[in-house]
Amino acid sequence: MRWTPHATVACIIEQDGHFLLVEEMASGQRVINQPAGHLEQGESFLEAAKRETLEETGWLVEPEALLGLYTYYAPSNGVTYHRFCFIARAVRQVPDARLDDGIIGPLWLTREELEARRPELRSEMVTRCIDDYLRGTRYPLDFIQETA
Repeated sequence: MRWTPHATVACIIEQDGHFLLVEEMASGQRVINQPAGHLEQGESFLEAAKRETLEETGWLVEPEALLGLYTYYAPSNGVTYHRFCFIARAVRQVPDARLDDGIIGPLWLTREELEARRPELRSEMVTRCIDDYLRGTRYPLDFIQETA
C-alpha cells in the first residue's frame, strides 16, 4: 500500500478581533476548528476554501492571502494532512444555508476565548494558524500555481 497525504484547506476569517470558527462533531466529540476540509476532484485550492467555509459556516468568503502550508500528523487516525490555510474576508452570511452533516454551527471567538476552550480544539492547528495570522504571516495567492 502506498502512503498518500490528504490535501486539505482551511480559512482564517477575522472580523473585529473575532475569528470565524466551526463547532462540529468529530469521532463522537464536540470540537472547534477553522472552516476546513478536503479538496474534491477537479477543484482548485481557492474553490475548496470557499466551498468548505460556506458548507461549514454558512458564510461566503473571499480568500485574500495564503497563510501557509502546514503538515499535520493526526495520531487519532494515523493520517498526514497537508493543509493549505488561507486568510479570507467575510463577504456575507447566507440565510438558511444548509451546513454539512456533523456541523453544529459557526462560532465567532476572540483568541482569548479560544484559549479558554483549548480542550475543545480539534487539533493544535487551530491556534497555530491563528497565531501565525496574528504575527502577520502572509503570502500572495499566486504563490499557488494551479493548472486548469
